[in-house]
Amino acid sequence: MIARCPALASLVLSLAALACGARPPPQAAPRSPAEQRVVDLTWPLSADVPTFSGEPTYKAEVLETIQANGYYLANVTVNEHTGTHVDAPAHFAAGGATVDQLSADQLVGPAAVVDVTPAVAASPDYAVTAADLRAWEAKHGPLGPRMIVLIRTGWGERWSEPARYRNADAKGVMHFPGVSPEASRYLIDRGVRAIGIDTLSVDPGPSTTFAEHNQFLAAGGWHIENVAHLDQLPATGATLVVAPLPFRGGSGAPARVFAFLPPR
Repeated sequence: MIARCPALASLVLSLAALACGARPPPQAAPRSPAEQRVVDLTWPLSADVPTFSGEPTYKAEVLETIQANGYYLANVTVNEHTGTHVDAPAHFAAGGATVDQLSADQLVGPAAVVDVTPAVAASPDYAVTAADLRAWEAKHGPLGPRMIVLIRTGWGERWSEPARYRNADAKGVMHFPGVSPEASRYLIDRGVRAIGIDTLSVDPGPSTTFAEHNQFLAAGGWHIENVAHLDQLPATGATLVVAPLPFRGGSGAPARVFAFLPPR
C-alpha cells in the first residue's frame, strides 16, 4: 500500500530519518518579494502626457516652496482616466463596481503577455482576435481565472510623442490597436479578471461604440490602459500588482503598476 501512495511513503521515510537522528531534506522556500525583480509598468504623470481627448487632463499648482515655506506642496487636478490608469466596471456598466470597490485581492494576479506587434506593424487599427489568444494558449497554457492579460502592441514606443500616440487622421479619428469584442468574450468565458494594453483604450482607436468596454466591464472585469514597458516582461511568469487611487465612487483612477519577476 505504501508503494502505491508516494505521499505516505515520503512521510514514513521522513519519520524514519527523524527516529535515527537524521534531518529530512530541506524544502524549497517560496521566493520573497525582496528576491524578485520588479518592473514598473507606469508612465509618469504630467501636463503633456497623451490623452484620449487630446486636451491636457493633469494640472499641478505649486502652493508652497522650500525657499518660502520650508517645505514643498502642490495641488494636483487630474482626470480619472489620465496616464497609466484603471477602468473600473462603473466606467461603462450602470451599477458596476467603482474603483474604490476593487479589492486588493482583485488587483493582484499572474500576468499573461500577448504580443501582437507584428500584426500592428501591418495595421495600426488591428484588433486582437480570439485566434490570437488561442495561439498564445497553444504555446503557454490556458488562460484562466485570476489572470491579468496584457496586450503588447508596441504602441508604447510612441508615448513621448502625443500626436503619434493618438495618431488622429484629418477627420480627427484616432488609429491605434485594441481588442475585438470576440476576444473580449473569449477572455470573459475563461474567467480572466482584467485586460491591460499599451494604448489609450482597450477598444481600437476608430471605435465609436466602445463595444469591448461595454462587454468586458459589464461582466465585472476591469482594464489597465497606457501600460508602459511591456517589452520588459516575459509571456508568463510575472505577477502584477495594480494600485489605482481609491477615488470614492470613481469610474477609474491613475494607477501605479508593478510586475514582479523571478530572479534571473
